[in-house]
Amino acid sequence: MSPNAPSAAAKTLLPWLVAVAFFMESLDTTILNTAVPAVAEALGVQPLSMKSVLASYTLSLALFIPVSGWMANRFGTRRVFGTAIAVFTLGSLLCGISREIHLLVACRILQGCGGAMMLPVGRLTIVRSFAKSELVRAMSFVAMPGLIGPMVGPLAGGFIIHYFHWSVIFFVNVPIGLFGLYMVSRHMPNYRALDRQPLDILGLVLFGSGVCLLSLLFEVFGEHALTGREIAALLALAAALLAAYGVNSTRIAHPLLRLMLLRIRSFRVSIAGNLCTRLGMGGIPFLLPLLYQVGLGYTPLQSGLLILPQAVAAMSLKLTMPHILARFGYRRVLIVNTIALGAMITSFATVDAATAPWVIVVMAFVLGFLASLQYTSMNTLAFADVTPEEASGASTIASTVQQMAVSFAVAFASLVASLYIPDRGHAGPPQMTHGLHLALITLGAITVASTTVFGGLTATDGAAVSRHREGMQAG
Repeated sequence: MSPNAPSAAAKTLLPWLVAVAFFMESLDTTILNTAVPAVAEALGVQPLSMKSVLASYTLSLALFIPVSGWMANRFGTRRVFGTAIAVFTLGSLLCGISREIHLLVACRILQGCGGAMMLPVGRLTIVRSFAKSELVRAMSFVAMPGLIGPMVGPLAGGFIIHYFHWSVIFFVNVPIGLFGLYMVSRHMPNYRALDRQPLDILGLVLFGSGVCLLSLLFEVFGEHALTGREIAALLALAAALLAAYGVNSTRIAHPLLRLMLLRIRSFRVSIAGNLCTRLGMGGIPFLLPLLYQVGLGYTPLQSGLLILPQAVAAMSLKLTMPHILARFGYRRVLIVNTIALGAMITSFATVDAATAPWVIVVMAFVLGFLASLQYTSMNTLAFADVTPEEASGASTIASTVQQMAVSFAVAFASLVASLYIPDRGHAGPPQMTHGLHLALITLGAITVASTTVFGGLTATDGAAVSRHREGMQAG
């Protein structure tokens, strides 16, 4: 990329600028999670059917993120990042005026198109602007303001549903987006590739089609919309499309996703861990509001207050995480933390109408810390051993897999819950609570099982980003 490095002042403000974008994305997801039952009632659909509104956004992120690296290289990080914020803000406005679930899904996809450019381009800019020894501190600093979104989201969602129309949930992104556009015009560095590479259109078609089919399978499985034979055929077709992409990526000079980077052990484990671990963890923000509101009868505002400690823990303890990684190393932290996280998810299956609210608050606080440590560890490990020239491709793959995993996780969590609540259209609170408890146990077990992925790390993997305390302090 062109050496248009940020000034000292811009470098100081850069983490805050990227955090504005992350704030919008995290706020948009968490504020809607709390409001799922109320929005479903307003649109005349079952709460579990709202998975399409949540999954369509994260799936569109996964589909369009691969193009973001090419666009940033060709048009520059400042222009792409600013356009992404504008598209996301427009999508939010259109979501707010939607009055039918299919139209809402379409507008969420438009939001995802903008969000797809924000996450990897912002992450790439951070990686290009800070030394590896500063990266954990810089990433943690970026995540801290971004964690305000999850902290405010559940509470704001409950407050809006209680006092206003649900469409206000989407309108709150508009002023934030306008502020973000102002910040981009003033402080965003403009990295651009010196050599313009062609877009891998065939790869985009193959990869996008395969991912869409997999998401569709999660959506329709258990809904009796397709027979077992039809589902098996679609699964085989999705696998064939993704395999074809893998073959195509080895035969061209500039593939959409540079899968050759998976030869780097730390990067490969980070990607596999993100995919496997998030399949268990990623559905929790969808299931807990359903458990609190539909199963236990809490109001949206009360539900938001019960989820709030997760974000408070993640934000308040964020500065300790670089020291934890420096002291124990990535391998030990990821193995122990993943097991603890799975056990914590499973423990929520004990929450029922007799559980004291303060107990739920403590559980949520512990869950928030463990989840934040997991995300920080996996995300920074991805860049431990990649070169500056490989940073763009690594950021694109990491962001794609992360959002694809979140999309699959929401659909998978809904699928698991629907299997345990077969007659969910007529199920009462006791049946809903029991089914959601079984779903949480299942997701906790999957999270624990994903620990095996991190066994492929060595004790020294990730040292480049975890053992330079002086450098981290400079971030």
